[in-house]
Amino acid sequence: MSVAHFHGLCQRYKGRGVEIRMKDGKVHRGIIRHVDNSRVYLQPLGRPGGLGGFGWGWGWGVTGFGIGLALGGILGLALIPGFWI
Repeated sequence: MSVAHFHGLCQRYKGRGVEIRMKDGKVHRGIIRHVDNSRVYLQPLGRPGGLGGFGWGWGWGVTGFGIGLALGGILGLALIPGFWI
């Protein structure tokens, strides 16, 4: 899939819980907070160590948008079922 395809999906799912699989095998789960031309920014779900919960405030970087993932590195993107904001 192209960067443009994932950019469009990320824009459509902004504010929703998603699972993103990267080409390097990593999986990220979170709420899409921002999308620019090269990255999607997630507010992570959960807490370090797998303690559960929503981890508000954890993972927020210098940008203030959360974890930035390169759109070109995305292999797949799916909504998390039953998760609404």
